[in-house]
Amino acid sequence: MGILKKKTAWIIIGVIVVIIVVGNVGWFVHTQQHSQSSSSNRSGMMGGRSGSSGHSMMGGNSSGRAQRNSDTDVPLKTATTAAKRLAVPPILKPTKKSGDSVYYTLKAEAGTTTFKPGVKTKTMGYDGSYLGPTIRVRRGQTVHTKVVNQLNQRTSLHWHGALVPGKADGGPFEPIAAGKTKQTTFKVDQQAATLWYHPHAMGTTASQVYHGLAGFMLVDDQNSQKLNLPKKYGVDDFPLVVQDRTFSKAGQFDYQADYNADGTEGNTLLVNGTLNPYINVTTNQVRLRLLNGSNARTYHFTLNHGATIRQIATDGGFLNQPVKMNQIDLAPGQRAEVVVNTANATSKNVALRTNGQRVLQLRLHSKRTGSRTLPVKLNHLTPTKQLNQFGLKHQTISFSGMGRMVRINGRVYNPDRIDLTAKPHTNQIWNLTNNDSMMGGMDHPFHIHGAQFRILSVNGKRPSAAESGLMDVVNLKPGKKVRVLMSFHDRGIFVYHCHNLEHEENGMMGQVKVE
Repeated sequence: MGILKKKTAWIIIGVIVVIIVVGNVGWFVHTQQHSQSSSSNRSGMMGGRSGSSGHSMMGGNSSGRAQRNSDTDVPLKTATTAAKRLAVPPILKPTKKSGDSVYYTLKAEAGTTTFKPGVKTKTMGYDGSYLGPTIRVRRGQTVHTKVVNQLNQRTSLHWHGALVPGKADGGPFEPIAAGKTKQTTFKVDQQAATLWYHPHAMGTTASQVYHGLAGFMLVDDQNSQKLNLPKKYGVDDFPLVVQDRTFSKAGQFDYQADYNADGTEGNTLLVNGTLNPYINVTTNQVRLRLLNGSNARTYHFTLNHGATIRQIATDGGFLNQPVKMNQIDLAPGQRAEVVVNTANATSKNVALRTNGQRVLQLRLHSKRTGSRTLPVKLNHLTPTKQLNQFGLKHQTISFSGMGRMVRINGRVYNPDRIDLTAKPHTNQIWNLTNNDSMMGGMDHPFHIHGAQFRILSVNGKRPSAAESGLMDVVNLKPGKKVRVLMSFHDRGIFVYHCHNLEHEENGMMGQVKVE
C-alpha cells in the first residue's frame, strides 16, 4: 500500500506539472496575441493631449506595425492610373503691397481631392484641398502673413529653412487653435533658396502633413536673378514635393491604419499631389526643385536614358559650382535643386526615379531650345576647410532609440526645459551623433530651426562637394558622426529634432534659447 500511495502521489505531481507548463504556454501565446492586437488600437499623446490621428505620441505605446530598421521600408508600388500632367502649385498673390512690405493670407482647411478618377479623397490643404500655393519672396522684403485655421483641430505654420525670429518660427509652442488666426512678420534676410512651410503643432504635425498640409516658399535675390539658370516657373523651373501615401480600398488616406511609431510610410508616390505625373520639356535644360515632403521615407533619385543631372543648390541656397551627380539622396525635409540636361538624351522620354519606381516622366519636345551649359560659378561660400573652428563653443547632440523610446542626449522633449543656449550671429560647432546600432538602428534626420549650417566633417572626413552648401537637415544614419558649424540669425527659442515626423512627435526634440 505504501508503494502504491507513492506512485499515485508521483502521478498526481506529474499531472500538475504538465497542467502548469501547458497553461503557461497558453498564457504566453494569448498574451502575445493580445499585445499585437491591442498595440494597433492604443492612443494618446505627450502630456495626455490627443491629436487628430488618435495615436499616442508618448508613454511607451507600440505602433500599429512592427518596428523596422532603416532598410525595411514599406515597398512602393507602381501607380496603375494613366499618366497625368504634373500639377504645378500656383504662385500666391499678395493681399497687399507697400514698399518692401508684402502681405499674405493662408487658410488651413479640410476638403476632398480627386487623385484617382471618380474617387474623392478627404485631404487638407492651404487655400485649397491639398498642399498649398507657392509663396515667392525677395531678399529684403518684410513678409506679413495671416494664417487662418479653418480646421477642427489645432495647427501651426512653420517656415522650414527660413531665418526668422523665434516668435515667427511657427514651432510646437506656437499653436493656432481651431477657428483662430495668427499673424506673423519677418524680414527676408538670406540667400536665394528653396524653402517650404508645414504645420508643427505637437501631436498633429505628422497627421496633418500626411493629409496634405505643405507648400513651397521660394526666396530670390540679386544673385539668383542674374544667374543664367532655368527660371521660368512651371516651364523650365518646377517645384517637386515628393510624398508617399497609402490609399485604402475606399480611396482614402487612413493615417491611423498606416501609422508606425518608427515613421509612417505609404506605398504610392505622389508628386505635387499628382499620381504618375509627367512634364513637357521644351528646353535643353530643366530645373527641378526637389523636396522630400514625406513623413519618414528617404529617397534616392536617379535619372535614366543618358541625361545628366547636376546639383546646383542644397537646403539653404546655391553651391559654389554645379556638381555632377549620379544619385541624389534626400531625407525627410531635405531639398536639392538640380538641373537636368536633355540635350544629348538618348530617348524621347527621360525618367526621374527613386527606390525602384518612376517619380516623374520628362517628355522631351523634338525641338528643344535654350542654353546647354550652366554657369561655372553659382555662389561665393567660404570653402569648408577654411572655416574658422578655433575657440568656438561646442555642443554635443546624440540621437538614440526607436519607436516610442527615442531620445536626444538621453531625454525626451519637454517644452518647459531649455536644453542649449546660444547668442545670435555667433558661430558654434555642433557634434551630431546617431548612437543607434548599425545592425538595426534607425536613421535620424537632424533639423534645426532658425539657422542654416555648414558641414565640417562626416565620420571624420571632409564633406562631399554636394554637402558643402548651406543646410538645415542632415541625415544621421546609425553610427554616423557629423560636425557642423552654425549660427542663429535671430533671438528666440528654437527647436531641433529628428525630421522623421513620428519620432519628432514621440519626443525626439530639444530646445535652444538664443539671446
